[in-house]
Amino acid sequence: MKQQRAAVIGSGFGGLTLAVRLQAAGIATTVIEKRDKPGGRAYVYEDKGYTFDGGPTIVTAPPSLEEVFAAAGRDMSDYITLLPVMPFYRLYWEDGYTFDYSNDLEATTQQIADKNPRDVDGYMKFLDYAEEVFHEGYTKLAATPFLNFWSMIQVSPQLIRLQSFRSVYSIISKYIKDDHLRQVFSFHPLLVGGNPYTSSSIYTLIHYLERNWGVFVVKGGTGALVAALVTLFEELGGEIRLDSPVERIHTSNGRVTGVTTADGWHGDFDAVASNADVVHTYDKLLSEDSDAQREASRLKRNRFSMSLFVVYFGVRRRHTQIAHHDILFGPRYKPHLKEIFNGPEVSDDFSLYLHAPTLTDTSVAPDGCEAFYVLSPVPHLGNAPVDWSEEGPRYRDKILDYLEKRYLPNLQADIETVRFIDPDHFRDTLNSHLGSAFSLEPILTQSAWFRVHNRVKKIGGLSFAGAGTHPGAGVPGVVNSATATAGLMIGDLPGESGCGQHDGQRRQPRPGGHRKGLQ
Repeated sequence: MKQQRAAVIGSGFGGLTLAVRLQAAGIATTVIEKRDKPGGRAYVYEDKGYTFDGGPTIVTAPPSLEEVFAAAGRDMSDYITLLPVMPFYRLYWEDGYTFDYSNDLEATTQQIADKNPRDVDGYMKFLDYAEEVFHEGYTKLAATPFLNFWSMIQVSPQLIRLQSFRSVYSIISKYIKDDHLRQVFSFHPLLVGGNPYTSSSIYTLIHYLERNWGVFVVKGGTGALVAALVTLFEELGGEIRLDSPVERIHTSNGRVTGVTTADGWHGDFDAVASNADVVHTYDKLLSEDSDAQREASRLKRNRFSMSLFVVYFGVRRRHTQIAHHDILFGPRYKPHLKEIFNGPEVSDDFSLYLHAPTLTDTSVAPDGCEAFYVLSPVPHLGNAPVDWSEEGPRYRDKILDYLEKRYLPNLQADIETVRFIDPDHFRDTLNSHLGSAFSLEPILTQSAWFRVHNRVKKIGGLSFAGAGTHPGAGVPGVVNSATATAGLMIGDLPGESGCGQHDGQRRQPRPGGHRKGLQ
């Protein structure tokens, strides 16, 4: 039987890990990327000797990535080096309180006892709860596709028993009474685009996931992981096309047949998987398919995650008074979160995530210098239609002024390079609906079966991987989505792909392979 051919649209972590699995299974796979570099949201910016990760900065649940390399008969440690970070995060409040968040149980409980001794017992009970949620929600379900309502019904008793209908903040409040400590243990949904006050309590599993495996960064930056996956994919014979925005996914008789890009290139494929935004895929890439247009209209009525404003800057001195990952809480918590997720304006105050990778890996900045990025969650363009061409520079300067006043002395005089991205970037460059940074908001009624399915029922051969499909955003989320989708696609495609996993032997890229833009 002839070798089956698949296209993967988008080279984020979901797209690349899916492509590796498909190629390793014997399916001739082509990754098609709009931008000049692979990575999607994990794009890399470089300037004046500084390297800035564009999006994801941490690796949690390393086994999910190790399994991708193992599927190709490889060992991840031959391609990248993971560096542990301790503490995982340092949390700061404007009243001067700080908390070092880690999986050191003794240090954690001591900090809790210092703040509110009565919350130590509550925290230990929360740990038991988070562990059970992890086993039910992550171990059993994260890489399991939900293709019909019955698959949801089957797991509903466990989800109901774990009170998945309650929010993360509600569950935390059940166990912990101190306001600062409630914020310490409820901020995690923000890392995957969720509001702690509305995200399902299932997302408390992130706490146990980090305690179980730790928090890591990739030596050389997250972009080094992107490069490793591209190298692995090409070693297996895969093809990657850069600078090639997809304009259309072709269908015939209810099934995908191929892909056409903006430069006129066309490829015929037996299957197509989109790692692009789910609304963009249905609305723009399948504009001539009536079923897709109906689905696009339905999706647009859903709730979408907030957007982000991110400033990347390099400075000519070291700042060792902070941690690698810093959460800087503003003066308000719940009211500010409400504004982030509902608008109608960008708040006058902000809470920030400050990333200082040079504290762990000095290779990402010149000697004696520091590379930073600072992230502020902001409403998406549907909730706050801000003119970011005007507001962006003002907002950037406001954030830098705040950092200089409270955390990074003499900051602005030391800056050697600075740039920012805003909601317009997410909408226009990343094709994200409304400029959302994490696709569909992770509330219970937009999770599991209720989320965009990994395999599309009404359009044969079409699948999704990435933040918009099950299980959701975050590096473990999109990698697990790719695992679920790969299993479906490999099972659906006959021929050489049915022969099982790749034999593990290193190969040269297949003759004629095309890696446009990277020569």
